[in-house]
Amino acid sequence: MPPLAARPPAPAPLTPAAPAPVAPASVAPAPIAPAPVRPAPLGPAPRTTPVKLGRIVSVAGCLAQIELIDGAAPRAEISCLAKILTQNAIVIGVISALQVSSSASGEKVIVDLLLVGQLALDGARLSFRRGVAQFPCIGNEAYLSDRQDLTLVYSQVPAATIEVGTLYQDPAVPARLLSDDLFSKHFAIVGTTGCGKSSALTCVLQQALAAHKHAHVLVLDIHGEYGRAFGAQAEVISAEGLHLPFWLLNFQELRHVLTSRDDHYDSQVEILYDAILFAKKRYSEAAGGRVRSRVYEPTAASVDAPTPFRLFDLIAFIDEQLGKLERPHPTIAYRRLKARIETLTTDPRYSFMFGNPNMEDNMVEVLAQLFRIPNDGRPLTIVELATVPEEILDVVILLIARLTFDLAVWSEGGLPVLLVCEEAHRYIPADDRKGFHPTRQALARIAKEGRKYGIALALVTQRPSELDPTILSQCSTILAMRLATEVDQRVMRANVHDSTFGILEYLPLLADREAIVLGRGAAMPMRIRFRDLPASCLPAIGQEDFTQRWATPNMDRRQLEETVARWRGGQSRR
Repeated sequence: MPPLAARPPAPAPLTPAAPAPVAPASVAPAPIAPAPVRPAPLGPAPRTTPVKLGRIVSVAGCLAQIELIDGAAPRAEISCLAKILTQNAIVIGVISALQVSSSASGEKVIVDLLLVGQLALDGARLSFRRGVAQFPCIGNEAYLSDRQDLTLVYSQVPAATIEVGTLYQDPAVPARLLSDDLFSKHFAIVGTTGCGKSSALTCVLQQALAAHKHAHVLVLDIHGEYGRAFGAQAEVISAEGLHLPFWLLNFQELRHVLTSRDDHYDSQVEILYDAILFAKKRYSEAAGGRVRSRVYEPTAASVDAPTPFRLFDLIAFIDEQLGKLERPHPTIAYRRLKARIETLTTDPRYSFMFGNPNMEDNMVEVLAQLFRIPNDGRPLTIVELATVPEEILDVVILLIARLTFDLAVWSEGGLPVLLVCEEAHRYIPADDRKGFHPTRQALARIAKEGRKYGIALALVTQRPSELDPTILSQCSTILAMRLATEVDQRVMRANVHDSTFGILEYLPLLADREAIVLGRGAAMPMRIRFRDLPASCLPAIGQEDFTQRWATPNMDRRQLEETVARWRGGQSRR
């Protein structure tokens, strides 16, 4: 059989009886540019001898079966690509199953191949397309896809891509993700503890930021592990440096923070409503006496509008009501609400939100810090939430998520943002009885509507079975790393695209830093290994060296005293 590259644009038929088949992918694209985005056509991969698997013995819809020749079985693995020579194209399939068939002539190994696309001449160049137009026939020869085939299938020239590692089937072939489909349609990284999720996310973000200097990425870092991974590219905001003024909260969020869940909850909510309107009017009147800026104009703001007010005006309203002989609510409701407000203003753990009772209008500065406007060479914001009190963590995440969406809406999509949610199952759980419902609502709104306004969502979780299924279903790309439990694997099979490939059966067997990529962010489902990161760029969370750490003294009395002091003061070591 003559090489496919030597044929004219209308290729001669590929007959299964040809005496010496060669690797069909012999038309070489043009050389590649080194940049990771919108690469030029890839150069020719080193030629390898094609590995013949056998011949087609059955075709039924998208499933074909190959009878392996002797010696081919060790090379045929589940999730590997194989190619079938047809008359006018080369059909590509994914090996999904192997079985032994016994007959009078002996035992034969049968391979199930799911047909997914084809290589065909497009002018003078061979290209890959999803979908099969030329189905194989009985007797067509099948080969293991070689390096050139894999490059053509997974490179997707000239699409914008980022290189994150290598293919499992051939480590010499780079694994590329389709940037626009990955980010604009949301994605999730799932895997058990210790499998490398944080390193995988770091790898993806580093490659994306290297090619997009004007990006805006916001990471909700629950464990404080990403600070050192990005160096000068990141603006790291610790709990001490975080400033989210309480007046940015809407009324639903404020009543969750400022009221106590007791028998007088309803009364406290009504008092708080009137007190906020009173405080906003007071601030508006005070602002009207000063030089007006184009940022804030005194108006009759609603209770939900993000307009400033002062905590001492809330307390003044409550004291005024307490001084009246007749009050619409029980005295204890006023006193508990006042005590809660005073507690929040004096507790150092809440200083990032309530530490300045004489609050000024700094909304522009808050948004500029969170979303890096302008980014000044630091496109990434890492918000470290490890020391944020558990009882208010959901509200902080809710506020950041809502600000992200509202900014995108009111800017009419003028600020494309990637919002990364680490440990997502903690604050958007599948169980409606757990977590904070408004937080789930805010993130669900981003998942459903965010792409219209330029918001991308990235979820990172070790327990996909505990994650809100509605939000998970909006992720068009899944990077599935090792998952040991059956319930998590079942959730993956129910929520990801292309799950029929059988490739997800490998989830419990994946090594560290390996992943199965499915969905819109990859040209084809693929098993990859993420590239190795320098030690200086690894997320700083690992505690694997227990025996080595136990071999030498660890904490002394002075370090314990410093730890207790930081603990009481609500301050991290950073």
